[in-house]
Amino acid sequence: MTLDIRLLEILVCPIDRGPLLYFADESVLYNPRLQKLYRIHEGDIPVMLPDEASDVDSQEHSRLLAKAETDGVAQTCRI
Repeated sequence: MTLDIRLLEILVCPIDRGPLLYFADESVLYNPRLQKLYRIHEGDIPVMLPDEASDVDSQEHSRLLAKAETDGVAQTCRI
């Protein structure tokens, strides 16, 4: 399952209100500025609570950025 395109157009990080990277194949949303990962429950329910976000180390951060570039992952909410 993937997130609805209309939801992706408005979805932002709850901490810094910036856009996120959506990795449908991993069911996560990622904020590269804060290195925070938000899981997507059951494929279509983003868990956007700051306390539920996972911190990402520098190796995982690099992997996600490289994957985003390679796969052409776009940002949510074009601000």
